Amino acid sequence: MEEHKEERTDLAVFSKKVMQLRGEISKVIVGQQEAVALLLTAILADGHVLIEGVPGVAKTLLARLLSRMIDARFSRIQFTPDLMPSDVLGTTVFNMKTSEFDFHEGPVFSDLVLVDEINRAPAKTQAALFEVMEERQVTIDGTTHRMGDVYSIIATQNPVEQEGTYRLPEAQLDRFLFKISMGYPSLDEEMNILKRHQEKRKLIKLEDVKPVLTLDELLQMRKKLETVYIEESLLRYIATIVQLTRTSKAVYLGASPRASVAILNASKASALLGGRDFVTPEDIKFVTPSVLQHRLILTAEAEMEGYTPLRVAQKLIDKVEVPK
Repeated sequence: MEEHKEERTDLAVFSKKVMQLRGEISKVIVGQQEAVALLLTAILADGHVLIEGVPGVAKTLLARLLSRMIDARFSRIQFTPDLMPSDVLGTTVFNMKTSEFDFHEGPVFSDLVLVDEINRAPAKTQAALFEVMEERQVTIDGTTHRMGDVYSIIATQNPVEQEGTYRLPEAQLDRFLFKISMGYPSLDEEMNILKRHQEKRKLIKLEDVKPVLTLDELLQMRKKLETVYIEESLLRYIATIVQLTRTSKAVYLGASPRASVAILNASKASALLGGRDFVTPEDIKFVTPSVLQHRLILTAEAEMEGYTPLRVAQKLIDKVEVPK
């Protein structure tokens, strides 16, 4: 009993940290509560994130802001059509003094990596991220270089502009835990944004944001995921939803078991962020659309009828009876 009580005390401490993170983010970014919650969930679940939205909705700002609040190494890569794999991973350079080749790390060697406009680079450069996203390591010239204990890639893309872009292969999309869609702000939120710019004293610069969470604290929170309890009925709930994606007439290619595991880990992270050591159906319903929407390939008929992967995913979730 004492051990269980101590564990709940730890969760209360972590919940306080989460509230601090949310509070600091709200000082800089107006609205986008769902996107913020999903991004925090993904970081806690040790997953990569793809953020999609039109220009100007604070995709890059949100990623940079989160990196400022976690005391970790941060790097940003601006993807362009002429970017080469060596520009991302690094390269070996001959050292005249030692007569040996030295490896110079690329920007991908950080704790948090922001890949801006990931769909602007050609397939060869996009493929350079495959190994590091899945195995947290890079192999160059036969030598394997491992990443740190904390490693997450936050990528952004513009869904509207197609000129000069390259579609991400399905195999790479599957390596992202979440695809987060950031939409336009509401009328009241946009008014708030305008007021902040009008009264410049209310604007907070990224340079003024102080770290809230250390790497050790983040690793401790991730270890707590192992202690989060989930009932067997909820495991069946997850499996049933994923199974439906493979039998739906609107879906040409359904989700793989990797999606099931992603939903499980993400729902545990959502519970932990809510200050709970057990998963509820609401946690699963919250994370599942973002786990599935980039993993489903719809049939031509469904696309012609105006369906989107996100809409189909939500319909499939609604079909499954929620465990009591």
